[in-house]
This record gives sequence, structure tokens and C-alpha cells, in this order.
Amino acid sequence: MTLSELRQKYLDFFKSKGHEIIPSASLIPENDPSTLFTGSGMQPMVPYLLGEAHPLGTRLTDSQKCFRAQDIDEVGDNRHTTFFEMLGNWSLGDYFKREQIAWMYEFLTHEIGLDPKRLYVTVFRGSEKWGVPRDEETVGVWQAQFAMHGVVAEAVDFPEERGMQGGRIFYYDEKKNWWSRSGVPENMPEGEPGGPDSEMFWDFGEELKLHEASEWSDKPCHVNCDCGRFVEIGNNVFMEYIKTGDGFEKLAKQNVDFGGGLERCLAAQIDDPDIYRTNVLATIISGLEGISGKKYGESAEITRSFRIIADHIRAATFIIGDPRGVIPSNVGQGYVVRRLLRRAVREGRRLGIIEPFLAHISSVVIGLYGEHYVELETNRQRIIDEISKEEDKFAKTIEKGLKEFERMSRDHVISGAEAFILFSTYGFPLELTQELVQEAGAELDIVAFQDEFKKHQELSRTASAGAFKGGLQDHTVETTRLHTATHLLQQALRRVLGDHVAQKGSNITGERLRFDFSHGQKMTPEEIKKVEDIVNDVIKRDLPVTREEMTVDQAKASGAIGLFEQKYGDKVSVYTVGDFSKEICGGPHVTHTGELGHFKILKEEAVSAGVRRIKAAVDGN
Repeated sequence: MTLSELRQKYLDFFKSKGHEIIPSASLIPENDPSTLFTGSGMQPMVPYLLGEAHPLGTRLTDSQKCFRAQDIDEVGDNRHTTFFEMLGNWSLGDYFKREQIAWMYEFLTHEIGLDPKRLYVTVFRGSEKWGVPRDEETVGVWQAQFAMHGVVAEAVDFPEERGMQGGRIFYYDEKKNWWSRSGVPENMPEGEPGGPDSEMFWDFGEELKLHEASEWSDKPCHVNCDCGRFVEIGNNVFMEYIKTGDGFEKLAKQNVDFGGGLERCLAAQIDDPDIYRTNVLATIISGLEGISGKKYGESAEITRSFRIIADHIRAATFIIGDPRGVIPSNVGQGYVVRRLLRRAVREGRRLGIIEPFLAHISSVVIGLYGEHYVELETNRQRIIDEISKEEDKFAKTIEKGLKEFERMSRDHVISGAEAFILFSTYGFPLELTQELVQEAGAELDIVAFQDEFKKHQELSRTASAGAFKGGLQDHTVETTRLHTATHLLQQALRRVLGDHVAQKGSNITGERLRFDFSHGQKMTPEEIKKVEDIVNDVIKRDLPVTREEMTVDQAKASGAIGLFEQKYGDKVSVYTVGDFSKEICGGPHVTHTGELGHFKILKEEAVSAGVRRIKAAVDGN
């Protein structure tokens, strides 16, 4: 089975169960200060899981493109990637545990043919402290499903030192089998919903663990260990509780949120623990083999390089080609794209690839995904151009770095502190510095380099705190007000500067908003003052803010502005601010502009060519 076939089979299956198929949301989240990228399938669904009505109803399914920057350094083994697709289905106060588990079992065993004897499940052990019972209901439903294939599914408590204990269903505590936005129950504020979850694992075989060189060979195996035998392929979250001052109470409307890794499911289906042998990644690697003359699997080092390049170019292609596409730069999301591409170039050098190759492999990625993710074909030239420019820039960086290295090392072995200067000032990769020092018969002082690096992190930590966390947007009063103010700001900018102004990104914290927009030159003080005056006039008029659901065509015809990426399917939410503005958005918003307080622009600056940034605040009075 191919990746495309499995994705379509999943969507068709849940469509047959009454679900509406919704398109993937952008990789670049809107108004979520806690994360640079969409990092999970449920992230764009948070407003609906928290109670907002979805335009397409209560049963939904999709395959969401995701990127996790924090996993960059993990890529290289057989199961980690930065970019991935998350299969998802949701019940918004509709069906619950019985239907969800039965359907997942049917899909895994009947639709894609997984052997039930090799499926294992975890459930929530319960918590006396929080008054939440062990999830015996979920256990019972799973046992009934396994019984249809004659599989006895014994449920056992799981202390790690006991190993498998002949179990098929394992009780774990809240660190493993509880979901809420804030994590474990003690971190949840009152009023936050959460609940137990049930994870599903595929057994690739005990022989993966049992070899003498393995650090796991003398340890008891269990489904959540890291020996490589078991891989989680999906998680069913049952949001059925709300936290109160006394513990937890049942929610009136209970939700289901399922997320499953598309490539991990495919790896189980083809029964190969190496997801880089699934058809899409294998095709990308085949292209790299042709360029490098090396073969995947011929050594651990070569295999690792192939994996990193394949993952990083695919991820960069999707980020640049997104409807809210980000190009390589030295800040925020652009820095991540730059790091991906430059790391791919470095690994290419390890494979002996000296000539430019990134754009060619990116074109392979577009060909593999373009039919489903049409934005890649639409933005093909932009993707290829930006990747080619970045590869050329990095080649020049390496050339400059080599000259500086030669200057520094004329009469002594380069120090760790000097290596950090090469890294931070010239962008020269540490790995290349190490190679050059080793060629000279010496060793680089990595500890000194790390000390300098830590000092640099200390200086920048305040500005970047939280940027790579996988948290979710909050709906506090402060962020809600600032979100509405962002709409007013965009419309005011269009009135002052012209209709070419379009949103290129936004970020909202509890203290300020940040809005990136298309404009080719620095704003004058008069223009800034005029924008402030327009926004404050709208606030003073206390205009109503109303929400209406309509089709994409109706939204366009009504004059609404926004990215028409069909994030919500055939229907979208359109927010109208009196007679002032109309914009596609997912919320949240105030009900009247008078709730905002006084609006003040704090800073206006350049972000990149043709893109400006405004930081602003409202005082709330």
C-alpha cells in the first residue's frame, strides 16, 4: 500500500461513518503565540473541541500536515521525522468510546489488514487523588473487539519492571494516558477539559530487541519502552471531564479526538519498522542514491545522512510551499527553514555531494505530494527558487568560513571559543570545523564551544521563550481583545497604505500583538499615527462584532478578506466589525469594539524584502 492509498482509505472509511472530510489547515498557525508551526492534528481543532460549533457538523475527519521543530535533532533513526501527516477524526459531542474503538479496530484489522495478534493497547489507570476511576469501560470495548478474532486481551497494571506479563491491554498513569492542553491533572486550571486516552501500538517483533549489543537486551520489554519493538500508531483521546475546585466532573458534551501517524500506520501495514522504507520517503532516498552514488543501508552513517536529507528537504518544501509560506531567514520560522536546508547540505557533503542538489530533490517531493496538496504545485517555482537561493548562499557561507578558519588557525589549533565565532558570526557549521581540526591532527575543545553557546542562549532565552513548545492558542480575555485588534489594524493599514496590504503572519501574547504584512517601504510617522487614529475611532464607536457562516464563494462575494485556503472545508466563519471590516477567521473575538481599550503601535520594522512588522498593544481601559 502507498501513502496516498492509505490516506484516502482512511478518509473514505470515516466518510462512510458519517464524517465530513476537511482539508489540512496551514502549517503556519494563526494567532498562536506558543508554537511556530502546526505540530499536531488537533491543534487547528482546539476551538471546536472547546465548544465552538464547526460549520460542517459534529463528525469530522482529515489528514493534517504537521511539523515539529523540536524533533530536528532526533531525525536520523528509523522512526523520527520533523514533517508528518496526522490522520484525524473527531466527535464533537456526538459518538464516544464504543463507536470510536470499534471503528478504529475495524479500520486497522479489516481495512488495512493488520494482524490483531500484533496490536496492543494502553488505557488510563485512574487516579484516586483526582477522583477519576480507571477506564474499565474502554478496556471492555477493546476486549470485545479482540474477541471477534479469538484474541484474549488480558488487561494488566503496568509497573515497568514486570515486562509484558502476558497482557494485551496495559493500564498506565496520567503521565502516559491522560490528555489536556496543560498536561497532567495537577497542571490543569479550573474549568479546563481533559480526559483519558487509549494508545494503539504495533509489534514489529521481539527479535528487534533481543541482540547482545542492544542497551535494552537485559531490560523488561513493554509497549512504551524505546527498544524499537513497539511503535505507537494512534491515540484515541476521550475528553470527558472538566476540572473543578474539588477535582473533576463529567462534561455535559463529551468529545473524541483521534490522531494517528500516517507513515507509522503505513510502516505497520508493510511490516517494516523503518518508516524511511515507506514508498514516499523511499522514493526521495532513491533520488539521493542516484546523485550520491551511495546506497541506503550500506552503513549506519550513510543511512543516517539519507534520512536527515530526505526529511529536511521534504519539510522545507512544505513550509515554503504552504499558503502562508515561510522563506529562509535568520528569525523565527524562517530560521527553522534555513536550518533544515543547511543541515541537508551538510549531510549531502557526508555523502560526497558537492554540487547543488536540494532543488532537484524538492521537485521530487512536489511530484509525490502535489496531487493531494495542490499548493505545492501552485507554488512550485517559488519553492524551487527559494531553495536554490538558500543553497547558493550557504555555499558562499562555507567559502567565507573556510577563509576565516584558515586565518584563525595559521599559528595555532583553533579554540572552542573561536569555533563558536565561526558558527555564530559566519554561520560556519560546527561539524565542518571539527573535521578541519581533525584533519590537522588535533581535537576541537567542544566543552569550550558549548560554554560559549550556553552564554549565547542565556542572552536570547527571554526573547525566544516558548517558541518551540507544542502548546496551543489560549482564549484569555487579553488575547481575545488583541486578536480583534489585529483585524482592525489590518483594515486600517489597507485604508492608509493601500489594498496591497495582506497578512503575512501574526503572533499574539497576553501583552501585545505582532502583525506581519506586505508593504515595500518603512511607514512614516504620519502613516503610523493615521493608522492608530483609525483603529481608536472604531473602538470609540463601540461597533458590534458578529460572526456568520457562509461558503467560500459567498465569503469572497461579500468582500471578506483573508486566506481562502478552505481551512474549515466548504464553509468558513466570517467576522464583521460594524461597517468597518469583514474577514475570514476562526475566532475568538470580543462582541463590541469598545471592549478593546486604547490601541497603540509600539514598533514598526522590516522583516524581509517586501514584508513589514507592527507590534502593538491595547490598554484594556
